Amino acid sequence: MKIKRAIKLKKVVIHKYKSFTEEQEVNIEDDITVLVGKNESGKTAFLECLAKSNYFQSDSKFTFSLQLDYPRKELKSRNKDQDSIAIRCIYELSDDIFTSIEKQLGKNIWAGNSEIIRETSFENGNTIQEVNVDAQQFFKNLNINIDENNLEKFLDINSPEELAEIKKKYANSIENLDKIDSFIIDNKVKWSNFIEKYIYFKIIQPRIPKFIYYDEYYQLPSDIRLEDFQKENLKLTDDLKTAKAFLELADMNLKEVLESGDYEKYRAELESTAINISDTLFDYWKQNNNLEILLDIEAKKEKATKTFNVNGPYGRTEEKIESYTIVAHYLKLRVRNLKTRMTLPLHNRSKGFNWFFSFIVWFEKMQEDPSSSYILLLDEPGLNLHASAQADLLRFFDYLKDKYQIIYTTHSPFMIEMDRLSRVRTVFDNASKIDKGSVVQDTIQQKDPDTLFPLQAALGYDLAQNLFISPKNLLVEGVSDLLYLETLSEFLKAQDREGLTQDISIVPTGGLDKVATFISLLRGSKLKMVCLLDSFEDQKAKVKLDKMHQEKIIPLKNIKFFHEFLENRQKADIEDIFEPQEYLQLFNKTFPVKKIEIEDLDKKIEGIIKQVNNLMHENRFNHYKPAYQFSTDPAFCNNLSKETLDRFENIFKTVNKLFT
Repeated sequence: MKIKRAIKLKKVVIHKYKSFTEEQEVNIEDDITVLVGKNESGKTAFLECLAKSNYFQSDSKFTFSLQLDYPRKELKSRNKDQDSIAIRCIYELSDDIFTSIEKQLGKNIWAGNSEIIRETSFENGNTIQEVNVDAQQFFKNLNINIDENNLEKFLDINSPEELAEIKKKYANSIENLDKIDSFIIDNKVKWSNFIEKYIYFKIIQPRIPKFIYYDEYYQLPSDIRLEDFQKENLKLTDDLKTAKAFLELADMNLKEVLESGDYEKYRAELESTAINISDTLFDYWKQNNNLEILLDIEAKKEKATKTFNVNGPYGRTEEKIESYTIVAHYLKLRVRNLKTRMTLPLHNRSKGFNWFFSFIVWFEKMQEDPSSSYILLLDEPGLNLHASAQADLLRFFDYLKDKYQIIYTTHSPFMIEMDRLSRVRTVFDNASKIDKGSVVQDTIQQKDPDTLFPLQAALGYDLAQNLFISPKNLLVEGVSDLLYLETLSEFLKAQDREGLTQDISIVPTGGLDKVATFISLLRGSKLKMVCLLDSFEDQKAKVKLDKMHQEKIIPLKNIKFFHEFLENRQKADIEDIFEPQEYLQLFNKTFPVKKIEIEDLDKKIEGIIKQVNNLMHENRFNHYKPAYQFSTDPAFCNNLSKETLDRFENIFKTVNKLFT
């Protein structure tokens, strides 16, 4: 679905900023863009630079400083004329913008393309490019007939005073000049064309999305001292900024609260706010739904001091400190566990829960201003969240992306969606090369192994989840078992006989000793499991599996061994399901140099694999190669005996029935 916004960020060009010493051009997705890279690669610097170009509120932390933000090693040698630009943002205008222009200024005014460029300097000034109009058409739409020789004089109008002079000069020769009045903006900003100035400041600028930056330091404190927010010029720490957002959400009149002795009606407002935030939170926080947010206001006596001057001996002025008692008011945030009926301060809950709750507060605060457009810049979101909670967070982002563009950094594989790799940009530090700093690239261009690690881990997890794991899982020892079973299942189904049902995934565990581990892992996901195994040689693995049965982790009926499908056998591998002559044909075709005849086998040894090992004087030959040969030779199945096919069909019938 194409997301419809009035203005979207399409591209960012960082000219110079901290670790970015060479110009970096980065395409931004319409919905979510993910910056992946190791620590100190420049991910945070990228978000900071963006935030400082157009932050959503006045904040000294998010303004450019030449001394602090310009690459340090180049600060003295910089070209003052060329290197004053920190960042260039390219925005795409929607049809809504052009409709507004046409509605206010008439048709056929816009003469540019659908993009505008906004440059921000280290002095925090902005330059706008690509706002182009057809001036003659504008005057034509207003029925003002201006000679082309005088056009520049009119376009240079920058204030009502200048307009008054022009009108006075041409009052007798040009009609309808009063229609220009409403298009003159007097904001002391120099502009080459008053029409373009009007379009930018009245139509475009109010809709340019502002940046909101959020990281782990913005988490709510458990105790919010209300008196602090009445101080003039209070310098807010990051956590207090979130606390302030929470109080603003509650729409509390702090002066009234602090002067009142009865806090009951204010508790109602706070609880209403908490309920709204909690409803959003628990729509997405699935780790523990038995939690409840509690709020209260508590008055506490505190010691305070004041310093004043007194007259001392010999006419000297001395400083005196006096202690006194004040009453301070605290907003208390606690979380109740409905199961244990125990409450804890917010900061005593997990860091992940605190982060999620605090982020929702920011989100709810943004929602209060429907007239503004925002882009969310999230630095390592969900860093302290469990992998499944990070999946909850990604679902929340999917909900947010319909209203906001999101750019977030991560080095967690669980914050990368493998089916949406087009969103990913890799960031790495190239400082080892001369004059190179942080570099941003598309995923497919990246070669640095440390940078790619989260993507590789995400790919591995995705493969584990989608290639093998499904609601129904047949656990086997290795890939050889998978090849035999898959090939014969498809062959039997082609003969209108029974094979494995389509919804069963065969999961190679990597050996009998790992079967118990796989059962434990898959059990946590509430998946159905059946084991189809070679007979145990390792007693430790057997003990583990027996214990799982005793602890009711997996029913005994769901553990099947290949010898159960053979008569008078106590031990067997999957290769024993074939007639011995058939397996030897397969073996000889795979290893023609080591040809074995049926007469060569020692019948006293149980199992075709052990018999072959004995002849080859090896502990274990490569079982995978014959299985691969079998799976790639479709004609081989046609020559299998009725007994072999019947045994395999019996296996598939048994397994299918266990999953029903």
